[in-house]
Amino acid sequence: MKTSTAAANQPVFNLLGLLDATIAPEPEIQRSMLQPAGQNLAQWMESRVARFPTRRYDWDALKFQADFDPKYRRAQMRYMGTGGTGVASDNNTVPAAHFTFSTMVIPAGHEGPSHIHYDVEEVFFVMRGMMKVVCEKDGERWESVLRERDLISVPPGVYREEINIGDEDALMCVMLGSPKPITPVYPPDSPLTKLKRG
Repeated sequence: MKTSTAAANQPVFNLLGLLDATIAPEPEIQRSMLQPAGQNLAQWMESRVARFPTRRYDWDALKFQADFDPKYRRAQMRYMGTGGTGVASDNNTVPAAHFTFSTMVIPAGHEGPSHIHYDVEEVFFVMRGMMKVVCEKDGERWESVLRERDLISVPPGVYREEINIGDEDALMCVMLGSPKPITPVYPPDSPLTKLKRG
Protein backbone atom coordinates (compact mmCIF):
# COMPACT_ATOMS: atom_id res chain seq x y z
CA MET A 1 0.00 0.00 0.00
CA LYS A 2 1.43 3.36 -1.04
CA THR A 3 1.40 6.11 1.56
CA SER A 4 1.90 9.73 0.77
CA THR A 5 3.18 12.45 3.01
CA ALA A 6 2.32 16.10 2.67
CA ALA A 7 5.04 18.27 1.24
CA ALA A 8 6.49 20.89 3.54
CA ASN A 9 4.30 23.97 3.82
CA GLN A 10 1.23 22.13 2.48
CA PRO A 11 -2.05 21.93 4.42
CA VAL A 12 -3.29 18.68 5.92
CA PHE A 13 -7.07 18.56 6.21
CA ASN A 14 -9.29 16.59 8.55
CA LEU A 15 -12.72 15.10 7.77
CA LEU A 16 -14.38 18.49 8.25
CA GLY A 17 -12.14 20.03 5.62
CA LEU A 18 -10.09 22.08 8.08
CA LEU A 19 -6.61 21.58 9.37
CA ASP A 20 -6.47 19.72 12.65
CA ALA A 21 -6.45 22.48 15.23
CA THR A 22 -5.64 22.19 18.91
CA ILE A 23 -8.83 23.95 19.99
CA ALA A 24 -10.68 22.77 23.05
CA PRO A 25 -14.17 21.32 22.51
CA GLU A 26 -16.94 23.94 22.58
CA PRO A 27 -18.38 22.81 25.97
CA GLU A 28 -14.93 23.26 27.52
CA ILE A 29 -14.62 26.72 25.96
CA GLN A 30 -18.06 27.65 27.28
CA ARG A 31 -17.13 26.51 30.79
CA SER A 32 -13.93 28.58 30.66
CA MET A 33 -16.02 31.68 30.08
CA LEU A 34 -18.13 31.19 33.25
CA GLN A 35 -17.41 33.11 36.42
CA PRO A 36 -14.86 31.08 38.41
CA ALA A 37 -15.91 29.85 41.84
CA GLY A 38 -14.59 32.10 44.57
CA GLN A 39 -14.36 35.22 42.37
CA ASN A 40 -16.82 38.07 42.76
CA LEU A 41 -18.04 39.95 39.71
CA ALA A 42 -15.44 42.72 40.06
CA GLN A 43 -12.54 40.23 40.22
CA TRP A 44 -13.87 38.22 37.31
CA MET A 45 -14.49 41.23 35.07
CA GLU A 46 -11.12 42.76 35.93
CA SER A 47 -9.45 39.49 34.82
CA ARG A 48 -11.07 40.05 31.41
CA VAL A 49 -9.59 43.55 30.90
CA ALA A 50 -6.37 44.19 29.01
CA ARG A 51 -5.34 47.78 29.68
CA PHE A 52 -3.16 49.67 27.25
CA PRO A 53 -0.54 50.76 29.86
CA THR A 54 0.13 47.08 30.64
CA ARG A 55 0.69 46.13 26.96
CA ARG A 56 4.02 46.24 25.16
CA TYR A 57 4.94 45.96 21.52
CA ASP A 58 6.52 42.59 20.80
CA TRP A 59 9.08 43.20 18.05
CA ASP A 60 10.36 39.65 18.54
CA ALA A 61 7.15 37.76 17.65
CA LEU A 62 8.05 37.88 13.94
CA LYS A 63 11.75 38.69 14.29
CA PHE A 64 12.74 35.60 12.29
CA GLN A 65 11.11 37.23 9.24
CA ALA A 66 12.81 40.61 9.84
CA ASP A 67 16.15 38.83 10.28
CA PHE A 68 15.64 37.38 6.79
CA ASP A 69 14.63 40.76 5.29
CA PRO A 70 14.29 44.01 7.32
CA LYS A 71 11.18 45.01 5.29
CA TYR A 72 9.24 42.41 7.33
CA ARG A 73 9.94 44.15 10.67
CA ARG A 74 6.73 44.82 12.56
CA ALA A 75 5.41 44.51 16.10
CA GLN A 76 2.43 42.83 17.70
CA MET A 77 0.65 44.09 20.83
CA ARG A 78 -1.55 41.29 22.17
CA TYR A 79 -4.85 41.85 23.99
CA MET A 80 -6.75 38.55 23.66
CA GLY A 81 -4.88 35.31 23.02
CA THR A 82 -1.63 35.15 21.09
CA GLY A 83 -2.87 35.54 17.52
CA GLY A 84 -1.31 33.75 14.59
CA THR A 85 2.32 34.83 15.00
CA GLY A 86 3.44 31.57 16.56
CA VAL A 87 3.90 32.98 20.07
CA ALA A 88 3.25 30.01 22.36
CA SER A 89 1.69 31.84 25.28
CA ASP A 90 1.24 35.25 26.86
CA ASN A 91 -0.03 35.40 30.44
CA ASN A 92 -0.69 39.13 30.06
CA THR A 93 -3.67 38.72 27.73
CA VAL A 94 -7.34 38.02 28.17
CA PRO A 95 -7.86 34.30 27.52
CA ALA A 96 -9.18 33.69 24.02
CA ALA A 97 -12.38 31.67 23.66
CA HIS A 98 -13.50 32.15 20.05
CA PHE A 99 -11.07 34.64 18.49
CA THR A 100 -7.82 36.49 19.11
CA PHE A 101 -7.28 40.25 19.07
CA SER A 102 -4.08 42.25 18.77
CA THR A 103 -2.73 45.40 17.22
CA MET A 104 0.14 45.46 14.75
CA VAL A 105 2.54 48.32 14.04
CA ILE A 106 3.96 48.26 10.53
CA PRO A 107 6.65 50.89 9.87
CA ALA A 108 6.48 52.91 6.64
CA GLY A 109 7.60 50.80 3.68
CA HIS A 110 7.40 47.54 5.66
CA GLU A 111 5.07 44.64 5.03
CA GLY A 112 3.56 41.47 6.32
CA PRO A 113 4.65 38.79 3.82
CA SER A 114 2.18 36.72 1.85
CA HIS A 115 0.79 33.96 4.04
CA ILE A 116 -2.29 31.80 4.34
CA HIS A 117 -4.50 30.64 7.19
CA TYR A 118 -6.34 27.46 6.28
CA ASP A 119 -8.36 27.30 9.49
CA VAL A 120 -9.57 30.85 10.22
CA GLU A 121 -10.73 34.11 8.75
CA GLU A 122 -8.44 37.06 9.51
CA VAL A 123 -9.71 40.61 9.96
CA PHE A 124 -7.57 43.73 9.51
CA PHE A 125 -8.92 47.10 10.72
CA VAL A 126 -6.70 50.09 9.91
CA MET A 127 -6.59 52.54 12.80
CA ARG A 128 -3.83 54.76 11.41
CA GLY A 129 -2.01 54.96 8.10
CA MET A 130 -2.52 53.47 4.66
CA MET A 131 -2.12 49.78 3.87
CA LYS A 132 -2.21 47.96 0.54
CA VAL A 133 -3.71 44.49 0.96
CA VAL A 134 -2.99 41.88 -1.71
CA CYS A 135 -5.01 38.66 -1.84
CA GLU A 136 -4.40 35.63 -4.08
CA LYS A 137 -6.28 32.40 -4.65
CA ASP A 138 -6.10 29.83 -7.44
CA GLY A 139 -3.99 32.09 -9.68
CA GLU A 140 -6.23 35.14 -9.28
CA ARG A 141 -4.90 38.30 -7.63
CA TRP A 142 -6.82 41.17 -6.00
CA GLU A 143 -5.50 44.26 -4.23
CA SER A 144 -6.94 47.29 -2.51
CA VAL A 145 -5.76 50.23 -0.41
CA LEU A 146 -7.20 50.46 3.08
CA ARG A 147 -7.21 53.76 4.93
CA GLU A 148 -8.14 54.76 8.48
CA ARG A 149 -11.21 52.89 9.75
CA ASP A 150 -11.34 50.57 6.73
CA LEU A 151 -11.69 46.86 7.41
CA ILE A 152 -11.15 43.68 5.43
CA SER A 153 -12.11 40.13 6.37
CA VAL A 154 -9.90 37.61 4.56
CA PRO A 155 -11.49 34.14 4.39
CA PRO A 156 -9.56 30.95 5.15
CA GLY A 157 -7.66 29.55 2.19
CA VAL A 158 -6.75 32.92 0.65
CA TYR A 159 -3.16 34.22 0.61
CA ARG A 160 -2.83 37.72 2.02
CA GLU A 161 -0.09 40.29 2.45
CA GLU A 162 -0.21 43.78 3.88
CA ILE A 163 2.11 46.60 2.77
CA ASN A 164 2.43 49.99 4.45
CA ILE A 165 2.41 52.38 1.48
CA GLY A 166 2.17 55.49 3.66
CA ASP A 167 4.85 57.81 5.04
CA GLU A 168 4.29 56.94 8.71
CA ASP A 169 3.89 53.90 10.89
CA ALA A 170 0.57 52.18 10.27
CA LEU A 171 -1.47 50.71 13.11
CA MET A 172 -3.93 47.87 12.51
CA CYS A 173 -6.21 45.79 14.71
CA VAL A 174 -5.94 42.11 13.81
CA MET A 175 -8.54 39.48 14.72
CA LEU A 176 -8.34 35.78 13.97
CA GLY A 177 -11.44 33.60 14.21
CA SER A 178 -10.00 30.98 16.56
CA PRO A 179 -8.70 30.98 20.13
CA LYS A 180 -5.50 29.25 18.95
CA PRO A 181 -5.02 29.59 15.18
CA ILE A 182 -2.73 27.20 13.40
CA THR A 183 0.51 28.97 12.49
CA PRO A 184 0.13 30.28 8.93
CA VAL A 185 2.24 29.12 6.00
CA TYR A 186 3.80 30.96 3.08
CA PRO A 187 3.39 30.43 -0.65
CA PRO A 188 5.42 27.40 -1.82
CA ASP A 189 7.80 29.62 -3.84
CA SER A 190 8.47 32.05 -0.95
CA PRO A 191 11.98 31.96 0.52
CA LEU A 192 10.32 32.26 3.95
CA THR A 193 9.12 28.64 3.69
CA LYS A 194 12.63 27.50 4.55
CA LEU A 195 12.95 29.66 7.68
CA LYS A 196 12.73 28.19 11.14
CA ARG A 197 10.97 30.15 13.84
CA GLY A 198 13.34 31.26 16.56
